[in-house]
Amino acid sequence: MHSHVATPRTLLAARQRVFAQSLSAEGVSAQGMEAVPAPILRSWQRCADLGLDFGARPRVEPLSQRELREAWERNDALRRRCRPEIEALHADAQATGSLVILTDADGLVLDTLGNPAFAGKAAQVALRPGVPWNEAATGTNAIGTALIERRAVEVRGPEHYFEPHRILSCAAMPILGLRGETLGALDLSGPAARLQTHALGMIRLAVDAIEHRLFEAVGPGREVLRLHADPALLGTPREGVLVFEGGRLVGANRAALGLLGLDWDALDRTDFARLFPEVDRRQPGAIRLRDGEGRSLHARLHEEAGRTSPSGTRRAAARPAAIPAAPDAPVLDAATERLLARAVRLVDAGIPVVVEGETGTGKEVFSRAAHARCARAGAPFVAVNCAALPESLIEAELFGYEPGAFTGAARHGARGLLRQADGGLLFLDEIGDMPLGLQSRLLRVLQEREVQPVGGGRLVPVDFALICATHRDLARLVQEGAFRADLYYRIAPYRVALPPLRERGDREAVVRALWAQLGGAARGIALAPACEAALAAADWPGNFRQLVGTLRALLALADPCETVDLDALPEGVARKIPRAAAPAVAPAAATPAAAPPPTGRLDGIAREAMRAALDASGGNVSEAARRLGISRSTLYRRCLS
Repeated sequence: MHSHVATPRTLLAARQRVFAQSLSAEGVSAQGMEAVPAPILRSWQRCADLGLDFGARPRVEPLSQRELREAWERNDALRRRCRPEIEALHADAQATGSLVILTDADGLVLDTLGNPAFAGKAAQVALRPGVPWNEAATGTNAIGTALIERRAVEVRGPEHYFEPHRILSCAAMPILGLRGETLGALDLSGPAARLQTHALGMIRLAVDAIEHRLFEAVGPGREVLRLHADPALLGTPREGVLVFEGGRLVGANRAALGLLGLDWDALDRTDFARLFPEVDRRQPGAIRLRDGEGRSLHARLHEEAGRTSPSGTRRAAARPAAIPAAPDAPVLDAATERLLARAVRLVDAGIPVVVEGETGTGKEVFSRAAHARCARAGAPFVAVNCAALPESLIEAELFGYEPGAFTGAARHGARGLLRQADGGLLFLDEIGDMPLGLQSRLLRVLQEREVQPVGGGRLVPVDFALICATHRDLARLVQEGAFRADLYYRIAPYRVALPPLRERGDREAVVRALWAQLGGAARGIALAPACEAALAAADWPGNFRQLVGTLRALLALADPCETVDLDALPEGVARKIPRAAAPAVAPAAATPAAAPPPTGRLDGIAREAMRAALDASGGNVSEAARRLGISRSTLYRRCLS
C-alpha cells in the first residue's frame, strides 16, 4: 500500500525521466524518483524487462464467450464467496463513477459492477470481463501489480505503464486462501480525474471480510485459534486466525502471521506447542497468549464439528450443518468402476494416467478415489489447476524458489507444489492449458525425478505418482503444436475417458446417491418420484457439477421433513417435464370453471393469493405455504423471487 500525493505533472516528469534512462539503476535513484512509490517503480522495471512499449496500446485478446463461461465455472466458488462484498461496494462505485472488479488468480477479469457510464469508458481500454489484466499483458496496473506484489496496491493515472490507461485510477488487493495461495483479486477502478482517497481502504476491508469467511468451514478434526491484542476485535475480519490439525499449523490469515511475526512458510513446519509453549493444554474457550515479543494476546480456541473433545464426547456444531459443496465419494457405474480399478493398478505400477472428460464429469473426484485406493493412500494428494495458476508465477508455484529469487518472494523461499507431492500423488488438472515453456521443465522433472527451484539451488529428488486431467483433446493439441509430443507420450501411456452424465444409464440412481451424500436423507427431506425422474431426464451440460449445484439449491430451499416436488425445480429443468406432469395452480388461485381467465391473468391471481397468504401469516413463509398447500420453494420462486 502507498499513500502518496504526487501531482500528475510530477509523475509524468518521473515517467519521462525513468523511461528515457531505460530504467537503469542510475535512473531509478535519480532526483525526483521519490515521487514514484517503490511498487510502481518495480512494476515499471518488470514491464520494461518484458519489452513492453509504454507508448503503444496493449495487445490483449479477450476470451470468447465459451471460454469466459468456462472461466466463470472454474471460479464459481470465488465468485459466490465475493458476491456480498462486491454488492456492498456497488453503491459507492455508482456514486463515485467507478467499477468494482473481480479477477481470477491470473488477473483475468471475471465480473464488473458499478457505474454504467464509466463502464463504457473502461471497455474502451479493455477493462471488461474476459480480458487479462496481469502485468505481462497490460503493464503496470493495480490488479496485475497487486497479484505480483501480493499486497494492496494503488495505481493512479500516469503511474500506469501504458499511456491509454492514464484515464484510470485503480486500487486492488489479492485474495489469499488459508495456505497463502492466490485465489483472485478485488479492484475498485474509476476515472483518474476524480481523486478517490478511500478506494484502497475500502478494498482492504472487503478483502479482509472475504478471507475471514474462508475460516467458517475448515473441515472436521481441526482447531481454529482466533487472536488479537484487542479483545474487542475478536470475531471481526481484523482478528488473526490460525488453523491446526493434530497440533500442526496448516492454515492462517495475514493478520495472524503479522501478529506472530511469521510468514507463509511456517505452515506445516511449526505446531501449537512451539508457537505457544506457555499453554499447557489446548482446551476450547478463552486463552491468554503472548506474541514473539512477549506482548499479551487475547485468543479463543474452537474445535470444528466432528472432533472428539478431550473428554471423549463428540462436540455438537455451533451452527446448523452447511450443505456440502461436493459429494464425499464418486458415484460410479460398473464401467467407471472398472476404469477406476485399472487406474489404481497403473498408479501403483508408477505409470501416469490421463483422465479425459467434459467439464464437470468428476475428473478430480475420480482421481482422488484412485489415490484413496492406491498404495500411496496415506501420503499427500496435491491438486494443481494448470489453467488457474498465474503464468508469471507458475514456475515458482510448481518448482518452488530460492530466497530472493524474485520481487515479493518469501524470505526463506518455498518448496513448490511438486515437492509437496513427494511420496504421494500429483494431480495436474487442465494439463492441456500448461504453457509450452513450462511443459519442457515438467518433462525433465518426470524424466530425471528431480526438481530445481527457481533461482538456482541444488537439485532435489522427488517421488510421486502422476494423474493428469483435461477436457481438451491432447492428441489434437499435439498435432496443432500447442502441446509437446514428447510430454504427451510421457504422461499419456493410458487414457481414461469419463462419460458425460447424459450418457449414464443409471441417472436416477445417481440423483438418489448424490442427494444422500449432500445430506437430504439425514435432514428428512425427500425427492418426489416425479421430481427425481425429471432431474434424471435433464441434459446437464455442466454434468455432475451442475447437477450437484441444483441439488444443493433444492436442499437450501426445502424445510426439514419436506418432500421436494416438481414445482421446486429450476426453470431449465422444469422445461423437460411433460405437460401432464406439471403441477396444478395452487387451490387459492383457482377461478370458477365457467369463466377461465387468460393464462397471463392466472399467474397474476396466483401471485396475489400467495401475497395475501403471506400477509395473513405475518410474513412466515412456511406457514403461508402450508395454508396454500404448496411447497415453500414454490412460494419463493413464484412470489418472492
